[in-house]
Amino acid sequence: MNKKQLLELSEKHAKKNKFKLNPDKSHLNLILNGLLENEKKYGEVYCPCRVVTGNKAEDKKKICPCFWHKQEIKKFGHCLCRLFTKSK
Repeated sequence: MNKKQLLELSEKHAKKNKFKLNPDKSHLNLILNGLLENEKKYGEVYCPCRVVTGNKAEDKKKICPCFWHKQEIKKFGHCLCRLFTKSK
């Protein structure tokens, strides 16, 4: 996957779930780069804010968008890595 594809998928997910992507373009770029590096390193787009253990079953929840992102957005207004934020 390339950065443009990842950005498009993230935008679609945000729109579908009534979130928005982080408006800070430099932070957004850091997160996208981290996701792509994890894909290159581990073969999956694991959230850069999560620790990859190597246990596929355990790590499956850490693939972006991670298992916890909706709960975190509801509680904090953003997911842990701040890729997605609450719409105003």
